Amino acid sequence: MRVTVAFDPSSLKSVQSQLAKLSGQQAKQAYAEGLNDGGFQGRREWQREMRDRFDRPTPYILKSVYVRKATPERLSVEVEPTYFGGKGVDPQKILQAQEFGGARRDKRSEAALRRIGILPSGYQTAIPETPYPGSDDGRGNIRGGFLVQLLSYFQAMGEQGYKANMTDRRKARLHKGTKTREGVRFFVSFGYLRSGPAKHMAPGIWAATGLDGFIVRPVLMFVRDGIYEPRISRERVAERADLESYIERRIRYRIRRLAGE
Repeated sequence: MRVTVAFDPSSLKSVQSQLAKLSGQQAKQAYAEGLNDGGFQGRREWQREMRDRFDRPTPYILKSVYVRKATPERLSVEVEPTYFGGKGVDPQKILQAQEFGGARRDKRSEAALRRIGILPSGYQTAIPETPYPGSDDGRGNIRGGFLVQLLSYFQAMGEQGYKANMTDRRKARLHKGTKTREGVRFFVSFGYLRSGPAKHMAPGIWAATGLDGFIVRPVLMFVRDGIYEPRISRERVAERADLESYIERRIRYRIRRLAGE
């Protein structure tokens, strides 16, 4: 998903007199600065594209758009979503299906739930239309801390994180609640996918709260694997940013500035 722009010196006929006043290194510096001006213009357009096409994109995705700056020795600039390590998913993987369409990859939490037999084959998870209180981040995503609690409750943390899995004592405290927090019990319904006492409920993870657990609310629904339609476009970003002409203007400006005009 990279946008790359290289420098073409044939567009600088109008500033030849100013170029003559600069050393070779100064001219290259002007070229690099103009290219980087264009790179950051492209970054703004990438972020605008995501805001226009996505519903409440996260700051993580918006900030992932990185400008690999030009230098006097390398006169090209690149703009692309970039992964810097850590706990987040590679933005390139997140956005790939958004550009070309196709199946959504499983999230780590979905792989964990599938591994322990909770999430059926061919299904992924989705937040219900009315999120369970405290479960969402306000952008249509489940909150990280809540998701960890849920995986811990169902003993889904895996071998490396097994110590984070909830003990029976911790579960009992969660079920009981406190003076400031109501007790809650999570359970899985396979609904129409399997026979059983909860077959009248939609497939997913549910929460039972209130006196004797009479208040039952959905937490995480099991839905068919998602298929993305193409939503974002590098070509549209480049066209809207008009990068070539923008960079030409910025290089001419940088040359004039270095030449003292």
